[in-house]
Amino acid sequence: METDASRLHRLIGAKLSLPGAERGIRWALATLFIYSGAVKLIDPQRFAEVIAGFGLLPDVLIFPAAILLPVLEVVTGVGLIFALRGSLAAITIMLILFMAVLGYGIRLGLDIDCGCFGPDDPEQAYKGLKSALVRDAVLMAAVFFLYWSRGRIRLRAGRLEQ
Repeated sequence: METDASRLHRLIGAKLSLPGAERGIRWALATLFIYSGAVKLIDPQRFAEVIAGFGLLPDVLIFPAAILLPVLEVVTGVGLIFALRGSLAAITIMLILFMAVLGYGIRLGLDIDCGCFGPDDPEQAYKGLKSALVRDAVLMAAVFFLYWSRGRIRLRAGRLEQ
């Protein structure tokens, strides 16, 4: 009798493999972080205004954060494409930070733009915080998948070597 897993494998075929899915999700996550950082770097002054809207940093740190954060997004995104050690951990930490800041903004009822992909339309500001938190939760699920798949791929490689 055929199990659900074997039926699913037969239906999708051998084209979808764990390493292939891991690579696709890793590249999608990396591309998203590179794009997000690049858009913010185009106009760091406007991104600094978004950061200031959360009221979490002293004025002296706002503009440096508006430069450093997008640069970090681009660098870790590129690192993730090449599977450089520490890139996924850095993205995980950034997502945790982003989710905490978004949660803070929602809890306070701030009517501001999330700034996720650069400054957006102010008319959509508050709705943007909630949807950004959901989006970041989905991205965190992708991160968890990457950690899980990395372990599974290494486990399989270890079995094949023995």
